[in-house]
Amino acid sequence: MPSSPTPTRRSARRWWFLFRRHPSALLLVAQLACVLAYPFVEQTHAARILVGVFGVLILLLALRMIGHTSARLWPGLVLATAAVVLNALYIGLDLERLQPWQAALEAAFYFYAAGSLVSYMLADERATTDELYAAGATLTLLVWAFTYLLVLCQAWQPGAFAGSVDAGAPRAWTDLMFLSFALFTSTGIGDVIPISPLARAVANLEMFTGVMYLALVVSRLIGLSVAQRRD
Repeated sequence: MPSSPTPTRRSARRWWFLFRRHPSALLLVAQLACVLAYPFVEQTHAARILVGVFGVLILLLALRMIGHTSARLWPGLVLATAAVVLNALYIGLDLERLQPWQAALEAAFYFYAAGSLVSYMLADERATTDELYAAGATLTLLVWAFTYLLVLCQAWQPGAFAGSVDAGAPRAWTDLMFLSFALFTSTGIGDVIPISPLARAVANLEMFTGVMYLALVVSRLIGLSVAQRRD
């Protein structure tokens, strides 16, 4: 008789089934894993390589989600390919002048991926489990997109941001991501402050986008879920 699966194998199969049935969950987990892992290596040279590897992984997962929706895949594929090539040149050859272009392409791709997921969530009249995961994945995609816009601001205008520690120093990736999360969720700016006009304009746009996303997309999914339970 065949032996019964071990608890570890059953757990692995359960996760594999979850990710195959709900690809949005895999995208969300990958992004949150990047948020948790990057601070441990931020002060080493491996940090940039790690961000590049995670960036490629998240780009691939986002491309899969675009293919899962009704949006066209080729614009996302073009943006992702260009972003990966520039990121590889920026990290491998240490070409600082490529950073603004790389950040702009990354931001454009993540905005396109987030827009595709928003269209996917708004097209259905029933709130599925994958759409609930997609709501979280879209939030992180938008935070990623605005983080790259903040990186672009800092590349164009050195000193665009101030902080409680080393106020005049360039802000690290985790600093700008922390600021992006705080702005998008309207939980407060914290210890990183945009001080240049361009940086403040992007901050205003991100706060507006975050409020509208919660009001129009997340609230709609919650309303559909409540209506389904009543039915």
